[in-house]
Amino acid sequence: MRAITLRQARTNNLANLDLDVPRNQLVVFVGRSGSGKSSLVFDTIAAEAGFQLNETFPPFARNRLPKWARPEVEHIDGLTPVIVIDQRRIGGNARSTVGTVTDAWTYLRLLFSRLSDPYVGESNRFSFNDPSGMCPVCSGLGEVVVSAVDRFLDLDKSLAEGAIRLPGFGPGKYWYSQYADIGSFAIDTPLHDWSEGEREALLFGGSAAAELGRKPPKDYEGVVERFERIYLHTADNLSERKQAAIQKFTRSDTCPECDGDRLAKPARTATIRGRTIGELARGEITELLEFVSEIDEPAVVPVVSALTARLQAMVTIGLGYLALARATTSLSGGESQRIKTVKQLGSSLTELTYVVDEPTVGLHPTDVESMIALLEQLRDSGNSVLVVEHDPAVMRHADQIIEVGPGAGAAGGRVVFQGSYDDLRAAETPTGRALRRPGWAGDDAVRRPVGELVVANAVRNNLRDVTVRIPAGVMTVLTGVAGSGKSSLAAELVAQHDAVVIDQKAVGTSRRSTPVTYTGIAPAIRKLFAQSNDVPVAMFSANSAGACPECRGLGVLHTDLAFMEGQEVVCPVCGGRRFSPESLVYQVNGYSIADVDDLTIEQAITELPDAGIARGLQQLAAVGLGYLRLGQSLNTLSGGECQRVKIAKELRVAEGRTTYVLDEPTTGLHLDDIETLQGVLDRLVGHGHSVVVVEHNLEVIRRADWLIDLGPGPGRHGGTVLFEGRPADYLDRATPTSRALAAESVAV
Repeated sequence: MRAITLRQARTNNLANLDLDVPRNQLVVFVGRSGSGKSSLVFDTIAAEAGFQLNETFPPFARNRLPKWARPEVEHIDGLTPVIVIDQRRIGGNARSTVGTVTDAWTYLRLLFSRLSDPYVGESNRFSFNDPSGMCPVCSGLGEVVVSAVDRFLDLDKSLAEGAIRLPGFGPGKYWYSQYADIGSFAIDTPLHDWSEGEREALLFGGSAAAELGRKPPKDYEGVVERFERIYLHTADNLSERKQAAIQKFTRSDTCPECDGDRLAKPARTATIRGRTIGELARGEITELLEFVSEIDEPAVVPVVSALTARLQAMVTIGLGYLALARATTSLSGGESQRIKTVKQLGSSLTELTYVVDEPTVGLHPTDVESMIALLEQLRDSGNSVLVVEHDPAVMRHADQIIEVGPGAGAAGGRVVFQGSYDDLRAAETPTGRALRRPGWAGDDAVRRPVGELVVANAVRNNLRDVTVRIPAGVMTVLTGVAGSGKSSLAAELVAQHDAVVIDQKAVGTSRRSTPVTYTGIAPAIRKLFAQSNDVPVAMFSANSAGACPECRGLGVLHTDLAFMEGQEVVCPVCGGRRFSPESLVYQVNGYSIADVDDLTIEQAITELPDAGIARGLQQLAAVGLGYLRLGQSLNTLSGGECQRVKIAKELRVAEGRTTYVLDEPTTGLHLDDIETLQGVLDRLVGHGHSVVVVEHNLEVIRRADWLIDLGPGPGRHGGTVLFEGRPADYLDRATPTSRALAAESVAV
């Protein structure tokens, strides 16, 4: 059997791990969060493959390729070129759309360049990224920056009191006299007592200014005109002050010339069978697929075939509700990941290694089978597919499962199982035991709400004038297929009520950021050391007076080698401990400040004699992160760990009764860790808080006090409330969520 062979892998927490991973198979890696799955698959296998491939290019080209850090491993063999499909959002700039990133737009504009009437020209005339095709007003962006005039004035104030909110226009400022000293306006009268014409004259000048009792000077500029001249129509590099003013007092608006189509007039008006390219780009992919499939002109058969295949793949993976015009910056992590997967399906390359990070994130249970089919298609094309996953449905389809563990952090890093799904269910490992847990058939415990939060007449995105009543003081789960309107409803809840949002945006992961600095516990630890030793607090900060003078508190030294790969070595002065020798002299309970960085959260709770620190650390332990070291950089944590750090921070600062809105908190969590998370959510409810969760995980859905299901489909097929009530009462309906709950409730 051909295999990827690893010997004595030591990356992060891997414990001299030896492993043979079969090639040309679908291999699923499982284990508790922090067990070492990502260290093995991404930071060792993918990193070494990427590094070796980059080494085949000359230095100039290598400097422009993605950087791969070489893993700590004694021997690794059997690697093939690697493609990583992770959960990071595609991002891109304002010109990046679903159509451009999937190449579907390339095929569509080629189709229009051959068939449209009237004839416009080559395909670049339909490209909003090409000067010959882009709208001249918005330069192909589809949007223009306009003044947010409604933010300019405080109507409750007079001019003398600073009614003009813009920088430089208030009393004593540069432009103030241009309005207050010309005698045309009553400067001591609040603006709400002015006539509509007077306010119009102040803002826009023109005919309204000409009708004032005392006309302003001939060179008079209204506030809006002057603001736009100073801030929007300048060609120089904008200062930070100007940029801040633009951000505060402008908004993006649809381009008045192209109406958001991004294209010049010839491309906007050309049609195929009565439809413009802009109309097709704004519609759902499912609609576009139907339209393209009916085109049968012999001259464009290859184009239609390629475009149809790309669109069909996106529909199959559950992205049919998207539009080609959708900006990639607006996609979720799960949507981005599925688009990356679709892009690989048209490749003729074989013997690649695909490394995929939790491909079921953001997928409703009914959509998981489609993702599995795509993974199997990649495998059947002659590739190796390595998947990090927690979903049992994916495990069931694996050719082989490898479990890393048994615990997290220092308690993990070893292979505890390798074999089939059936053998895993019988194994005495964390995943094996979790898979044998009996299915939940209903919870008799009923938590009574203490009021309600009404979300009224919601029309955000695809919501169809939705009004729901969310019970307060209990846990409510919003469910439905991807694109059904769950996140839109959650956003409306936040807009209409005060709420703390814990979403999927990444935690700030700089080298200096650690779990304790992010959650705000670091100052208390430094204060404890300062008071115990009667020295300044700054002595115990690696960002201040306590920093090692050589590496400035980083613990490493970086050498820039110009066009070659930069080199990073452990600081020879502090040995990577980050602190100066003077600060390390002082101790608390036998520990220096650097020793504290090496303590796990669970150890620190008992070893540091401060009740406040213990309380703060207990929030991290409560979300299952007790194994993390206090000084561990956040950029070494998995996505699931980062999200739980965020939850711990919010739990620590919560005051009074609060509404929490969580966006798929089970992301990156092992089955056992989901149980821990559920305990945290239960404690929130127990303290009187309201918890609203957007979630696909059936275990969390069943444990909810209240369920709101949206759908029935994605995009224009969704946006309707299908059910409101207890999950146990939702097992007999003909909806995707009901069918998934019913199927799992009878599973062993």
